[in-house]
Amino acid sequence: MFSKMKNIDTAFRHVRGFSILVISGCILISCFSLYKSFTLVSQMQNKVYILANGKALEAYASDRKDNIPVEARDHVKTFHQFFFTLDPDDKVIKSNVTKALYLADDSAKRIYDDLKENGYYSGIISGNVSQTIKIDSITIDINSYPYGFRCYAAQNIIRTTSIAHRSLITEGNLRNVSRSDNNPHGFLIERWNTIENRDLGTENRK
Repeated sequence: MFSKMKNIDTAFRHVRGFSILVISGCILISCFSLYKSFTLVSQMQNKVYILANGKALEAYASDRKDNIPVEARDHVKTFHQFFFTLDPDDKVIKSNVTKALYLADDSAKRIYDDLKENGYYSGIISGNVSQTIKIDSITIDINSYPYGFRCYAAQNIIRTTSIAHRSLITEGNLRNVSRSDNNPHGFLIERWNTIENRDLGTENRK
């Protein structure tokens, strides 16, 4: 009888040990599954899918600080392209300048007002002149805030009989503002001024 009880007790301990082992394994597997699920969800939240030309392209989210130089250069480039790309059409001029002024403070507005008062834009319209700009390079100092920048560009002023080539160098500061449809990069150009704007040469049009 005692032998049977001993065997029962031994069997019970074995069953208990096996049950504890199975339960522990289930807990470990559940915890690992939860961890992997949260990791996968976190990774998926950092992915953005963009539909372009009927194809889904995958993009990844990142911190703003990682993209400051890229976004700052594109902000400066976009501003200069809007401000200096002009055609002999009053609506085109107003549209481009308005878009540019959303990206800068009153220092750009003052330059626009001076050009307008001096008849620069009316001269473009009456003379059927087009103006284009090509950005050569943009330097950004991200070691101090607001971020200083300098833009090196080339202008082409296209007239009926000739094309004038000019060198353009500007500088200013960038400070952070809220992003919007009119200002997608979330920067504002401050203290913008022209360092150089000189003629490089003129070529006749055929």
